[in-house]
Amino acid sequence: MESTTIRINSKAHIVLHRIAKEAEESMQASLIKAIELYRRQIFLQKANTAFEALHKDSKAWKEELKEREAWNSALLDDIKDS
Repeated sequence: MESTTIRINSKAHIVLHRIAKEAEESMQASLIKAIELYRRQIFLQKANTAFEALHKDSKAWKEELKEREAWNSALLDDIKDS
C-alpha cells in the first residue's frame, strides 16, 4: 500500500493513539476508519440539506411524492398472493 506523511498536532496524536489502543488496532487503521466516518457524515449532511431544500419547494415536493407512489406500486409487481 502506498503511503505518505501528514502532520497532526500532539493532542490529535495522543487521541488517535488512545483510540487505536482501545480498538486494539494500528493508529493507521483507526485513522482510516475515522476518515471514512467523517466522509459519510459530510455526505449525509449534504443529502439532508438537499432533501430539506426539496421539501421547501412545494412543486418539487409534490413531484417527489408522486414519484414515490409510482415506485411503491412498482415494488409490489413480483409479489404473488400465497
